[in-house]
Amino acid sequence: MRAIRSVVEQTFQDWELIVVDDGSSDESRQSVQKFRDKRIHYIFQKHCGVSSARNTGIRRAPFPWICFLDSDDHWQPHKLQRQVEELERHPNYQVIYTDEIWVRRGRRVNPKKIHRKYCGWIYHRALPLCIISPSSVLLHRRVFEEEGLFDENFPVCEDYEIWLRVSSRRPIFLLKEPLIVKVGGHPDQLSQSLWGMDRYRVQALIKIYCSGRLTPQQKLWTAREIVRKATILSTGFAKRSKSGEAEKYRKMIREWRRLTG
Repeated sequence: MRAIRSVVEQTFQDWELIVVDDGSSDESRQSVQKFRDKRIHYIFQKHCGVSSARNTGIRRAPFPWICFLDSDDHWQPHKLQRQVEELERHPNYQVIYTDEIWVRRGRRVNPKKIHRKYCGWIYHRALPLCIISPSSVLLHRRVFEEEGLFDENFPVCEDYEIWLRVSSRRPIFLLKEPLIVKVGGHPDQLSQSLWGMDRYRVQALIKIYCSGRLTPQQKLWTAREIVRKATILSTGFAKRSKSGEAEKYRKMIREWRRLTG
């Protein structure tokens, strides 16, 4: 498994790897056991979704600093080392993420302008789409204690939802180096299997708007993004002759537009 190998080959070696198998029926267990490394632990659970798998790993993690690595992705050899070095230079940060290399259908591609990443107070930058890849993050356990774990009610966009919560309350450091490789474009990816991902992003936006945690400015940004995404969805459903869903989002547009100033 390339993802595991990329952890084993890190220049920073003070790590422990927890592999959470979310109910697979393949030979994942045997693949993990081939590494014969005492720092690698395998956990099998019945299929509960990506959020549950990540939360299982978080609860079992023994160290205060936590990373994620999706099975499709892999790290560059000095990923952990560089993040640790930057956190030592910037001790006020509890979350650091990196730039990334994209591979789609076996070919390297350049991310579009809308995928540009930012440093600091990035909540308003994180509203249009998820700019933080879980595989690129290193964060302190205290963040989960204060902001909560991944929301297991989200089958997709669970990363978008949690980074909204995190970025609304604290600055996030960007290490402008492509230290992970994100491999995508294959049909079994969750992001490829569900049309209208903005449905779940709208749910996340409404959830955080109603949470009581946002400043007035953040609430304004959020309401405007809800209107924008609802407009896209209403148009999409109308084109697919799903009049009931289209009307649902048109009604949402009318309701939330009143909150946009």
